[in-house]
Amino acid sequence: MSKQVTIIGAGLVGSLLSIYLSKQGYKVTIFERRSDMRKSSIVAGRSINLALSDRGINALEEVGIMDAIRKIAIPMHGRQLHHADGSSGYQAYGNEGQFINSVSRGELNCTLMNLAEKHEVKIHFNERCDNINWKTNEIHFTNTEKNESHVVKQDLIFGSDGAFAASRLTHQLQHDRFQYQQYYIDFGYKELTIPAGVNASFLMEKNALHIWPRGNFMLIALPNIDGSFTCTLFFPFEGNPSFASLNTPEKARAFFNEIFADASAMMPDLENEFFNNAPSSLVTVKCFPWIREDKFALIGDAAHAIVPFFGQGMNCGFEDCAVLNNLITKHDHNWNDILLEYQELRKPDGDAIAALALNNFVEMRDKVADPVFILQKKIESHFSSKHPDKWTPAYSMVTFSPKIRYSEALEKGNRQQVIMDEIMQLENISEKWHSELIENLMLEKLKQLH
Repeated sequence: MSKQVTIIGAGLVGSLLSIYLSKQGYKVTIFERRSDMRKSSIVAGRSINLALSDRGINALEEVGIMDAIRKIAIPMHGRQLHHADGSSGYQAYGNEGQFINSVSRGELNCTLMNLAEKHEVKIHFNERCDNINWKTNEIHFTNTEKNESHVVKQDLIFGSDGAFAASRLTHQLQHDRFQYQQYYIDFGYKELTIPAGVNASFLMEKNALHIWPRGNFMLIALPNIDGSFTCTLFFPFEGNPSFASLNTPEKARAFFNEIFADASAMMPDLENEFFNNAPSSLVTVKCFPWIREDKFALIGDAAHAIVPFFGQGMNCGFEDCAVLNNLITKHDHNWNDILLEYQELRKPDGDAIAALALNNFVEMRDKVADPVFILQKKIESHFSSKHPDKWTPAYSMVTFSPKIRYSEALEKGNRQQVIMDEIMQLENISEKWHSELIENLMLEKLKQLH
């Protein structure tokens, strides 16, 4: 059994993975390209608040660190919709007691690194991965602070260095028939802030994810423990309106006053933030293979970067760690078998959540305010409450049902959507949606699918 492990990347997934491996008896060292974020102020404009849900919570519970994370998390029980006419509406995420958690990426990452060090994980910062020699399993690093190169020889290496992973690039360039696909959407995101009110009070409902759906684009806001909200504008790069067209502070404020009036009134620093926080791109990455014999594996975004519209990027990466941990026990530290099964299990799930996340963008920016969509959700919720063993809404399968794999959730969700498309076409569905007739029809259609 190899006792020495190197992890490239001390982000959320790398830090959590190090805790899992340390608890399994491994001596773990992490090399991180960036400087230690705990010693500097967290850079705004890149952090998108994260939605921690059941899959991620399960992984944190398994290593006994969820209690520490709860202190920096705020429960969000549903979506608070802010319509263009100034009215607002609320949509619960799931059943009573089901919620997701708003957590700051920076605070979570700092907490995980502190916990990793408590588990005797050594973290080196300012270490850029330049190359990996696969014959000798030597990793070439450059310390960017000292401008010194050095080599680390290791039995087992994990690449958890994000969507643009250096570890993946060196794996990819020296691997026959490596498959790689990256897909950018035409939308970027820009981070903005609604500051706290008097005495750190929340200016909007604290326990909700706020959405301003506007058809082709949207603004969202997640609560922070200091009373502020981190807002993210998902917006086209080009066209009108777009990041390119809002090219003066005056245009940005005028646009917000017109399109997001209630939010604009709570954003005193909008002009400054809009022009200082550069828009960031949104990419989906798929690749294969993720592994190299018993020596190397990609994990988290390095293996499967996705867009943030299902709030599952981090949760999926944390689930990777939990799955891997179970396989260590199952295969009794035989890394050849562990990594083969890890790839076999997680690759279809990574592809599935990538598809689900892209679909959810359309839902969030466009459909959540559509009366037909709202009625469909009402029908699904009503039917699911009467037949929980037969129907789970797609959102609940992904967010609140960690025993259902992402690939299974995608497949079941697609089957259910076929049924709902037919149900929504029925005459006077808005009057008879909760009738026994509709219930029996759905039961019948489910039977036909099986």
